[in-house]
Amino acid sequence: MNHKAGFVNIIGNPNVGKSTLMNAFIGEKLSIITSKAQTTRHRILGIVNGDNFQVILSDTPGIIKPAYELQSSMMDFVKSAFEDADLLIYMVEVGEKELKDDAFFNKITSAKIPVLLLLNKIDQSNQEQLEDQVQLWAEKVPNAQIIPISALKGFNVKEVFEKIIELLPESPAYYPKDQLTDKPERFFVNETIREKILIHYKKEIPYAVEVDCEEFFEEETIIKMRAVIMVERETQKGIIIGHKGSALKRVGVEARKDLEKFFGKQVHLELYVKVNKNWRSNVNQLKRFGYNK
Repeated sequence: MNHKAGFVNIIGNPNVGKSTLMNAFIGEKLSIITSKAQTTRHRILGIVNGDNFQVILSDTPGIIKPAYELQSSMMDFVKSAFEDADLLIYMVEVGEKELKDDAFFNKITSAKIPVLLLLNKIDQSNQEQLEDQVQLWAEKVPNAQIIPISALKGFNVKEVFEKIIELLPESPAYYPKDQLTDKPERFFVNETIREKILIHYKKEIPYAVEVDCEEFFEEETIIKMRAVIMVERETQKGIIIGHKGSALKRVGVEARKDLEKFFGKQVHLELYVKVNKNWRSNVNQLKRFGYNK
């Protein structure tokens, strides 16, 4: 049997379940998941290998109208996802009626590559609503094959993956067959810490935060890590640390447990908090954190 390989890019509005789907395909937690919008900031590749296929999945930030430089950089990751795709997955959830950006929507409806429109969260709907939604999207995106799914419950996830393999072009593998992602280890340290901040802090705090793993030393039985949590203002620093350091300690304990599962060995994690004024609007700072175009 001939070998198939290709890039499968997943796009949609925030909170539609893109990261949940990608993690379900891969069988590993690569993309962080929270209930807050804009959880995904980067374009993350997850690689699934079989004897006769390699599926390179790309999870991108949810589509928004940018309000500052960081969000503009996030939307550049989405634009790049159109450029190298062999297959496009457009995810919507039951009750959604449009994409937040007309230009992106036009790219989907005029795409020359196969498009799968996945109608997610069908476990939260009934048969009548589901039929109405399928009809609505069939009219809006006539070039797409529509598949109802529940990424969280696993409904139709295996069937979608089989459809992806069917639609991929014949090609040798792009990456070594034992590679899981294109991101370095420190990236997942940063994302795991940021996920805990998204979960435990409210309002503006999670969006004003960036995490930078400054040290990563792997020994035989333990990995020693040191990471800095960047905030934009002194008041935010105080909130992150909490009373007698209690809030920061909780983030550290929860992140360490997840990182030990991810790396499969003991982890020692040190966390610090620094003020980095207006980093979200500073082009040089954004480049430093990997948001360069």
